[in-house]
Amino acid sequence: MERGEIHAGGGGLAEHAIPEEVDELWTEDGDEHVGWFCVSTDPFPCPAPGCAFIAEFMTAAHLVLVWEEQDDPNLLRHAQRAKEVGRNPRIVSYEVDFGPSASYYAWEAAGRPVHGVRGK
Repeated sequence: MERGEIHAGGGGLAEHAIPEEVDELWTEDGDEHVGWFCVSTDPFPCPAPGCAFIAEFMTAAHLVLVWEEQDDPNLLRHAQRAKEVGRNPRIVSYEVDFGPSASYYAWEAAGRPVHGVRGK
């Protein structure tokens, strides 16, 4: 991918780019997370080799990470990290149109899987 080139895959188009192994971890469709909070960012590419997915939110395995409380310390920590690397983070209320979601704490309980990175 060339610098500045954007490919489909973020914000509502993610359903075509989700790795198959994610289906085993979460079966959530996002409806139960409406009104929870997520971190919107400037678009950034998935770090996995050969993956054209472009994220527009803090994600894990191409799922939008959501928190139930807007002031959750883990949400604030992730937003701060995104700020430190220049991704212009904004805490927003999650909507189904953003793409499939996963609770941050369900993601942690599943071992924090990330697309293209093997667990230890």
